[in-house]
Amino acid sequence: MFKGLKNIFFPKRKRKYKCPECGQYHQDWPALYYDAPINYSQLPVEDKERIASLDRDFCVIEYPDQTDRFIRVVLIQRVYDGCEDLHYGLWVSLSEKSFLDYKSHFDSNDYEAVYFGWISNILEGYDDTLSVPVDVVYNGGSNRPEIIPHKSYSHPFVEDYYNGIAKKEAQKRVNNILQRFNDNI
Repeated sequence: MFKGLKNIFFPKRKRKYKCPECGQYHQDWPALYYDAPINYSQLPVEDKERIASLDRDFCVIEYPDQTDRFIRVVLIQRVYDGCEDLHYGLWVSLSEKSFLDYKSHFDSNDYEAVYFGWISNILEGYDDTLSVPVDVVYNGGSNRPEIIPHKSYSHPFVEDYYNGIAKKEAQKRVNNILQRFNDNI
């Protein structure tokens, strides 16, 4: 379920960690990110090599009858009784038109767009977050797009996004992820 989770949220606030992205040491909460959409993670190794491509920002899976396209995005989860929010690096699926538009403007500093997408990872604390509809907000430059779940979609994750989660709940989720990650080492 958490295959591909790279960074771990450290429960002790004063603990430093080395960021695998920038190589610097930080003391704030690291982002939790998935290195691939679940669709890619669940492929057998031979299919990953044969029908899929994956890099830091893009993933394409070419099945005989369809092509799935994904981009890496950011989700910011508000912690209403804490001084920091949780940051996630997730994947969303996009239509071919949106994917190609985003990819063609990937390095543009002055390009802005909003795309429709579907979450393509399962987040801790929820039975299933796959296919939650989101707006993918791209503001150009080197920052990854931020996702905003559709408020009208009835799902506990969407409610938590708009209402925030308690620090205690955030800590519980992080501890669960940390435990699963350590169990798989």
